[in-house]
Formats: sequence, C-alpha cells, structure tokens
Amino acid sequence: MNTIGRLFRLTSFGESHGIALGGVVDGCPAGLPLDFDQIKHAVQMRSPGQSEFMTSRKETDEIEWLSGIVDGKTTGAPIAFIIRNEDVRSADYSRMTEVFRPGHADYTYFQKYGIKPQSGGGRSSARETVVRVVAGAIAKQLLGNKVDILAYASSIGSVSVPNDIIPDRNSVEDSIVRCPDEKATETMKQLIKKVKNEGDSIGGVVSCIVKGVPAGWGEPVYDKLPARLASAMMSINAAKGFEMGDGFGIAVKRGSEVNGSITTDSGTVTFSSNHFGGTLGGISTGLDLFFRVVFKPVPTIGKAQRTIDTHMQNAVLECAGRHDPCVVPRAVPVVEAMAALVLADLYLLAKSSEYFY
Repeated sequence: MNTIGRLFRLTSFGESHGIALGGVVDGCPAGLPLDFDQIKHAVQMRSPGQSEFMTSRKETDEIEWLSGIVDGKTTGAPIAFIIRNEDVRSADYSRMTEVFRPGHADYTYFQKYGIKPQSGGGRSSARETVVRVVAGAIAKQLLGNKVDILAYASSIGSVSVPNDIIPDRNSVEDSIVRCPDEKATETMKQLIKKVKNEGDSIGGVVSCIVKGVPAGWGEPVYDKLPARLASAMMSINAAKGFEMGDGFGIAVKRGSEVNGSITTDSGTVTFSSNHFGGTLGGISTGLDLFFRVVFKPVPTIGKAQRTIDTHMQNAVLECAGRHDPCVVPRAVPVVEAMAALVLADLYLLAKSSEYFY
C-alpha cells in the first residue's frame, strides 16, 4: 500500500538507488497559494549530509513539479512531483545483495516478494521519506497558520530533554540533532559521535505538539484521530512505538487523577488537564495534541553480525556504506509531515460533514 489518506491523499513511488523518488498529492483544493521556499526548507531539514551526525550521502533534493500547479497555485488536479537521486553508490551495497542485514527489512521483503534485497534498501529505505516531507509541507499550508505542528528530539539513547523545557521552532531548528535544549543537544551529539566511532547505532524518541486543532476532528469508530496518527507514525521507517498523551503512564493512574474537569464561562469551555493528548473518543477536544514516536537504532552498522544469505546459508556481515548512526534528527521533519497529512485529511473530512448537518 503506497497511498495514505481518504480525501487528501499521497501516493509515493521510487527507491533509494533508483532514478528518482516522487509523489502524487490528490484531493488538494484548487486555489491554494504555495510557498515553495517553505516546502524547500522542510525538505532541507531532513536532507542527508548536514553534519557528522548524519549519513554523508549528498543529495540536493531539488523538487521537479510536474502537474497540479499553475502560477504558484494549486489547480485541483493531482499535484505530481519527482526528486532525482544524485549521490548513489550502489557498490557500497554489493555484499548486501546476497546477505540479509539483521534488524532490517531485507529478509521480510525477500520472503514477501521473492527478489534479492535492493541496493540501499529500495522502498524500505528512509530515503523514501523525502516524498512525505514534500507532501506534508503542502498539507501544512492547507491547514494554515492556525494549526502549528512542532516535532523535536526528546531523547536519544538515555539522554532526554528536561520536563521543564518548552520547545519552540527556533530552538529545535538551531540544534543539529533537533533538540530544543542546549545542554541535552551537546550530550546527544557526544553520544551519537561515540556510537558512530564504535561502528554502532542508537535509537530515540521524537515528540510532537500540535496547537490550533479545533474540537470535532476525527472519525469514529475505526478512523479515530489517535488511530490515524498512530498508523501514520508507525509507517515511518524504524518507528517502533507510539503513545498519545500520557500514554502508557496512564496505566498506573486513577480516573480521578487523569480525567480532569470541564467548565464553561460565557460559552468558553475549559479543561483542567490534558492527560489524553487532546482527544476524547478519538475526536479532538480543542486542546493541544501531543504524542511520542519511538525509533529503533539503525540496523545497518559496522560491527560484525551473524546472519543468513539468500540461499539460506549462515553468514557474517559487516556493513559498509553511508548510514545515519541515529535516525532521530532526520525523523523530526518526517513526523511533522505525517501529522500534517493526517490532519489535512481530517480537516477536509470535517468540512465535508458540515454539509449534512
């Protein structure tokens, strides 16, 4: 399945070491002025080669717009675009075309499709997420300035952002690891550098806060807002966990501790707490949405690992190539993009339901 969304839809295509990656955004209303600098900025936030803490692969990630835009505005037709791959070194993966990387999708793709693992991971590569970021940047502009989506690295390994830190966009974007706290940023950088020098990798958590979503977005019962967000986030490469609001922490609480009170003053509704992350019954309450996504360590590492090959024979693999020692910094804009795609779709669904009431 290469399509996400019901009314606002993205279909992506392309592989890590193919000619290009691309997408088709369908369902975007006509007449939306697009800020192409904003889209380019979002793409650059996830681009490789930004520092020693990321893969050294160099990609300009220039977007070629093919259809759906005239004079800088959407036409209502499908918005098609491609991003050409430039810095491809398939030779780095020659050993891996016969041997499965432990912890990687090589093995499961082989079992499903019956073909050898593709150079760079093919569709399972994080290179595919550049398409999501382009589409997510369009979705953000459809949502407008009232809805603000901010993701950030809240932990890498055992290093976490202090609870009293209030993230803002400048502090996140000024940090090369996308952490809003200067002290935690420096510690994270040292940890990633140490892990990289050891030929290893490390995971972490991306947190996301969404402000400005009005009450009433979400489609029960099987299309709840948290369910849609969970599905979108878990579709990101290396994502291994999702929790909304206090998440698993609620398991040890009592109802009296987390329910909170609801009051009104001259028609203004006020909630005393937001332990459930801005939703009740799968529908937005008007409070901030907040959730966390857990990312595993990158499976492609320089350490020797026992594995098997495509002939089902035992093997030992030490991976070469250019890989992120930690995906968290580059996953931050992807989390924002996926949240925007979900919310743009639910925004249109909410507007469509207005005509029936």
